[in-house]
Amino acid sequence: MVEEEFAESANLEMPQKDVTPSPDKGRAGEGFEGSEGFESGERLGVAFLPYNKSLVHVARENRNNPTKAECRIWNEVLRMRRFARYKFLRQKPIENFIVDFYCSELGLVIEIDGDSHAGTVEYDEERTRSLEKYGLKVVRYTNEEVMSNIDGVFEDLYHKIGKI
Repeated sequence: MVEEEFAESANLEMPQKDVTPSPDKGRAGEGFEGSEGFESGERLGVAFLPYNKSLVHVARENRNNPTKAECRIWNEVLRMRRFARYKFLRQKPIENFIVDFYCSELGLVIEIDGDSHAGTVEYDEERTRSLEKYGLKVVRYTNEEVMSNIDGVFEDLYHKIGKI
């Protein structure tokens, strides 16, 4: 597993996290009273993250049809708490967006920017600002970085998480 190999080579001790069930499921009807068009989501600090209920079906479709880069980072790094024992969700609706990967414990969003993101720098910046309003940290990688340098992506992400 890439995580243990990296930890050994860098003489790092991997944090041991509680493996109790995540509070990421449910909680409909809580938080963000009066947020028109939004349903409440999981807890981050005191507030709940709002999400547009109409995006749930789209997010499910995206989970069933991932890009090659999303598939690779999910299967080799994030799935089943492989990454430092943190739980990540795929294609998570937050506000009016669907983020590629989300960890509630870290307040971390990971976006994989592929061909569909070409020429959308302004949109990505606005999206990042909107997510940061909720105290979320957004990390972006390109499809090419994930497909050609998954070990480098892992190492970079590991160091960024250490700073959260």
